[in-house]
Amino acid sequence: MEDRYEVAVLGMGAMGAATLYQLAKAGVKAIGIDRHHPPHDQGSSHGDTRITRLSVGEGAAYLPIVRNSHRIWRELEVLSGESLFEQCGVLVMTSSADYDPNDQSDFTQRTLQLAKANGIEHEVLSAEQIRQRFPQFSPVLDTAVGYFEPSGGYVRPERCIAVQLQLAEARGATLLKGETVTQITSHEQGVTVITDQRTIHADKVVISAGMWSRDLLGEPFDRLLRVCRQKLFWFELEEGARFAPVSPTFIYYHGSGDEASNYGFPPLPGEGSLKVATEQYSEESSPDTLDRTISTAEARDMYDSHVRGKIAGVSARLVKSAVCAYTVTPDSHFIIDEHPTLKHTLVVSACSGHGFKHSAALGEALAQWCVQGSSELDLSAFSLKRFDGLLD
Repeated sequence: MEDRYEVAVLGMGAMGAATLYQLAKAGVKAIGIDRHHPPHDQGSSHGDTRITRLSVGEGAAYLPIVRNSHRIWRELEVLSGESLFEQCGVLVMTSSADYDPNDQSDFTQRTLQLAKANGIEHEVLSAEQIRQRFPQFSPVLDTAVGYFEPSGGYVRPERCIAVQLQLAEARGATLLKGETVTQITSHEQGVTVITDQRTIHADKVVISAGMWSRDLLGEPFDRLLRVCRQKLFWFELEEGARFAPVSPTFIYYHGSGDEASNYGFPPLPGEGSLKVATEQYSEESSPDTLDRTISTAEARDMYDSHVRGKIAGVSARLVKSAVCAYTVTPDSHFIIDEHPTLKHTLVVSACSGHGFKHSAALGEALAQWCVQGSSELDLSAFSLKRFDGLLD
């Protein structure tokens, strides 16, 4: 079987689904391919909830992207009737015995400074204010400081992907699920994509394959990308647990270094549990060897290290758990660039664990690149050129 399209999108997770929707919305003849059946739990775009906030402590280059994403989530809600973006606020806080308010490397301080520089509405909270407004964080130290952003909250990843794929298909996009790409070649006229079931010809290709990108993309990506296993935990609430009526998503630094931090979400209605997780970048994995189970020891260590004595009203009983994978670059920033050797091919990958909040807007920008040759967003900060010194 051989088919011809204007654009082929490889991978239909966060970035791929958003790109397909925007292409179909623009009237482009597009096809999406995924080895699984999105939304699924085999990659990076699952787990019920993902944090979103305007003051992205990872850097100012992300602010215009997430602003656009917030707009698009609301547009998608109107079109679909689904609830996708819960604006419950975001609390970023540091409660550490060695906290230094003058330390500009502190994530809470970075977030605060970015908000001030860009006019993002926020509040600075003292330890007492944190305790009064959010009783679940009553154990914070007296020296704790919090950044509260009312415009933040969380998005629902599975719903966001499903809605965008449904809308894309309704507007004429072709979706191939359960089909694996085995080879990509390019020439002056376009790109040929071979799967385990067919051959597809496209004028342009967008590759958003997540943790499968390393093998699919070849040089230089095989030297730049690492896959890191991440663990998600849902702990049961204690009887009589006190949470604010509207509780925020949170990023919580309770010691020195990224190892002493966690993030989490408010209890979802009817679930009686709190989702909390950490991030790790030291242990590398691969799609074939990724351990997708959480052991009893891992759950116990998570509770003892990141919940006990830090978040009130949460028991040690694990309700459920999940594993996802981050595909990480050497500087933990995105790669969004044309492939150096494959013609007519754009790569958007290695979002290093903080990509979902930006995905709706990046889909719009990638569609613009396909149609116009460039995007309205300035994505130059995510060019491959910044790694030239590493690749010499």
